[in-house]
Amino acid sequence: MIKIGDKVRFLNSIGGGVVRRFISKDMVSVEEDDGFEMPILIKECVLIADAGEVTADNSKNLSDKVNKSLERPVAVRETKTGERLNFHLAFIAGNDRALSTSDFDAYFVNDSNYWLFFTYMSRVGANWETRFAGMVEPNMKMHLERFGKDVLNDMDRVCIQGVAFKRDKDFQLKQPVNVEIKIDTVKFYKLHSFKTNDFFDENALIYSVIKEDEPQRPVDVSPNELEKALKEKRAIDNKSVAPKNAKIRNGIVEVDLHIDELLDTTAGMNSADMLAHQIDEFNKVINTYKHLKGQKIVFIHGKGDGVLRKAILDELKKRYPRYTSQDASFREYGYGATMITIK
Repeated sequence: MIKIGDKVRFLNSIGGGVVRRFISKDMVSVEEDDGFEMPILIKECVLIADAGEVTADNSKNLSDKVNKSLERPVAVRETKTGERLNFHLAFIAGNDRALSTSDFDAYFVNDSNYWLFFTYMSRVGANWETRFAGMVEPNMKMHLERFGKDVLNDMDRVCIQGVAFKRDKDFQLKQPVNVEIKIDTVKFYKLHSFKTNDFFDENALIYSVIKEDEPQRPVDVSPNELEKALKEKRAIDNKSVAPKNAKIRNGIVEVDLHIDELLDTTAGMNSADMLAHQIDEFNKVINTYKHLKGQKIVFIHGKGDGVLRKAILDELKKRYPRYTSQDASFREYGYGATMITIK
């Protein structure tokens, strides 16, 4: 599959270059050696070297491209947003009828009168990986990448860094962009997360990076904010804080793991996807109460064919071997619940 940064040659004509962006699902823009970009069908491209092999040349080429582009005056017809910055990160499903197997396209939306030279990154452990670097024109959207379900879990934290400027007139100086966004990957399984919007014909899941000049999720945390966060964490560690889908009765936490209690819709999900989501929810609850020794938690899983109950007990044995389990009260839950005690 052709990716941003791949080096290609043209199948039915002379020439080639580096893929810079996706124009549509079937067409890319290829930058040739002279610095000009040419739209061409993906099926007309032959891969010569993938993005990893040409990375060493990319920084120099990108720098040369930026310097050359800054020499060319460009007149921008400004919109009513004036001097305010509005940047958004958008995701579009390739097949919204099968979200569990669909690929997704990531776009950067520049809804402002400023140019932005930026990088788009995702977190890898304690470090970051650059997924795209480039320059987006005022009041334009740019395709960043296409990714599948196999890398979705790597997208839970992304960061946009960049510098905004104008090229054809005086402008207000803006602070460098440095915004980290927490992506709720569960939303990629929910059809209603993708909504009508002002930027695309398709429904899209949109996260604001900067809105009316205000960063939506700044990376830097002030000492006061850090102190507040630590106090909140200590409060969670020292007392019972029920998850959204949990109830507390007589000191016992009750969590219903039926899939229709966890998700608004399971459209496009198969049984394996649903079971994985239920086990993720099980682990979240356990981690919420892991500091409360003696806490009892009842997981309601239903009788069914016993698949979820077995998966819970297997997870308990593998990750929490010191915790104990037993069938919950038959009078209150029938045969469809398991009680676990934190040790």
